[in-house]
Amino acid sequence: MARRGNGLGGTPVEIKREGRPNTWGVRTPRHINPATGKEDRYWIGRDFKNKTAAEKALRKWHTDREEGNLAPRSDMTMGQLLDGWLAKHRGEGTTKEGYEPKIRLHIKPHIGTEKVAEVTDDRLDDLYKLLESTPIEANDGKPLGPKSVRHIHNIISAALDSVTGPKKLLTANPAHTANPPTERQIKAATPDFPTLNDSETAHFLKKIWTPCGNRACDGGLNHHCLRDAPLWTAYAATSCRRSEVLGWKWSLIRWDECAIELAWVVIEEGNTYRLRKLTKDGDDGALIYVDQALMNVLKWQWERQQAEKERLGDLWVDHDLVFARDGFKLYRGEAGGPQDPEKVSARWRTARTRLGLPEDFRLHDWRASKITNDLDAHENPVEVSANARHHSPGYTMTRYGRRRAEGAKKLAASSAGRINLGGLVQKTR
Repeated sequence: MARRGNGLGGTPVEIKREGRPNTWGVRTPRHINPATGKEDRYWIGRDFKNKTAAEKALRKWHTDREEGNLAPRSDMTMGQLLDGWLAKHRGEGTTKEGYEPKIRLHIKPHIGTEKVAEVTDDRLDDLYKLLESTPIEANDGKPLGPKSVRHIHNIISAALDSVTGPKKLLTANPAHTANPPTERQIKAATPDFPTLNDSETAHFLKKIWTPCGNRACDGGLNHHCLRDAPLWTAYAATSCRRSEVLGWKWSLIRWDECAIELAWVVIEEGNTYRLRKLTKDGDDGALIYVDQALMNVLKWQWERQQAEKERLGDLWVDHDLVFARDGFKLYRGEAGGPQDPEKVSARWRTARTRLGLPEDFRLHDWRASKITNDLDAHENPVEVSANARHHSPGYTMTRYGRRRAEGAKKLAASSAGRINLGGLVQKTR
């Protein structure tokens, strides 16, 4: 091998070994490490069988460096990378809040201490298989589903992308050649959400607005039997999420336009909850239009709330919320603030059982029912999608354009009529 000038090349050296044949090692020349900006020099290898093999490795190092195919050396761990990437992420607040627990609970415990430069696609595949097969305490003792594992893969891939490229830590992103769950596997594992059709929804609304008839019930504002009727009606009549309805404010209701501005949500944070600005999907300040009938329900809610404020006096601290915490079984010492989303869901489960609805019908399934029923009724998909705040009508149709028995029967009848199928048997008689 031709000698290089001082500082431009390494020199293979023989390394004495005890109990086994000597090996050859070679170090890189001194150079600036792009990852750290400092001068660096390190061993390319110390276990080459002979001097020729060591020289060959040194030549390859020089070639890779000149062509830009050499990844800078760094001791950065995956945990450090993910922390830095998340801190600089420019996404919506809810997006970052969704990333943090996945990083903390499902990525760092397994590969957080491993060096970024040493993570391979095989190592990522092992992680995905582990998450899909191992019961996880944070997931109610169940393994993660394909959709959650794919989301974790997307987080890892995005973080690794930030350090991949010329003069960066990685020349290639190992996540790009990994094998996370596919879209087909995700779809196959996604449970079908239950929905109620328009007739079933109308029956439900009639039931929840029927006074209980007990001795103390006046059928109006003062008895708790109708306490949640306006709240359940709001979910059934709109395609709003649980957090959004709980964040409705009186000052953002446009009575003359029959419209509601969505600007606030009630979110859960660990074992607590709080009111914060709506930022989901970039639809801050979104406006939904409703019917006058729902406005009448909200006027009823306003009257009930005013009566409640008068009854509680100083115990009511006004937050301008339409569905504020009331004085029934008052907790936290005051009323008027945001409701605990989990307690709302618990009350919903009680109402669901009392009215004989499907056991797995969640509050969020009112959103699915509303969108599905609108599509079944051949409403304009653009308007349906806009009211649901989806990013496109195509997503709305793909996600919620479901086949149901009544729709399938209508399709069959329409098709038979177009081809005069009914006249065939009559001709043969």
